[in-house]
Amino acid sequence: MASPLQSLLGNESSYTKSFQIFLDYSTEHQCMHEFIDTILQDHLTSIGNDKSELNVLGIGSGKGQIDLHILSYLKLKHPGVSINNEVVDPNVEHLKSYRELVAKTPHLENISFTWNTMTASDFKDKLDKETEARKFDFIHMIQMLYYVEDPGEVIKYFHGLLAQNGKLLIIIVSGNSGWERLWIKYKSQLCYMNATFYVTANDVMKTLDTFGLKYQHFEFPSTFNITECFTANNEIGDLILDFLTETVNFRATAPPDLRDDVLALLRHPDCSLEKDGKFLFNNTLTAIIVES
Repeated sequence: MASPLQSLLGNESSYTKSFQIFLDYSTEHQCMHEFIDTILQDHLTSIGNDKSELNVLGIGSGKGQIDLHILSYLKLKHPGVSINNEVVDPNVEHLKSYRELVAKTPHLENISFTWNTMTASDFKDKLDKETEARKFDFIHMIQMLYYVEDPGEVIKYFHGLLAQNGKLLIIIVSGNSGWERLWIKYKSQLCYMNATFYVTANDVMKTLDTFGLKYQHFEFPSTFNITECFTANNEIGDLILDFLTETVNFRATAPPDLRDDVLALLRHPDCSLEKDGKFLFNNTLTAIIVES
């Protein structure tokens, strides 16, 4: 019997809406900005080998807020250098927002943007067809390895595109986050197996070790306020549930026993911290900086 559940990733409009709720109700971007300010900026100093031009590649760049923060430090660390920023994301609405953000952001002189509305796999195919091999000084993959069929091969391929002294940044959920608990228990019953792949920072670091690559990793706590998902007839809560389960209209379409079990796990201390009447889902992240 076919599952009544519809994958959120197959509905771009629904995904964009629920993802925005996630950003609004979580500390994910705040934590990423803090990581860039306190740790990543120092690692950006050594890339480029004093070249007059830097090539940057963002795989799964989303709406661009994190990209532009990174680019601001690249400008600061490499004054006067031209930056070619290649953007890859299959979500049309996200790239539209990214372009709008660029249009209203000052001090982007010397930065050029190339837009690729495609998946990482499609971009790989595009590069493979080019007659001249390309190299990048900085590549980032932020919260995107869940959406590729073989994360290890994707890491291997794009790491191979790094120039001398280049760096690859991967940000992904930690192995001790609430996501792992949710995935382990329900990945066969939800839509994860249709469009996403269960992978955490632990899996990525094992892959890097297998490849013999040198890297550093940094874990930073992040939370997602999911309190409203426990209230019926609550639009915000329904969108939160949709994002957590990656299912369109999960509350209404999931079998009642599955819905109740998922809600019970989300309340459990393995997934969430109850504080001041709020349930804060463990969204802890790990940033991994890989050397060329």
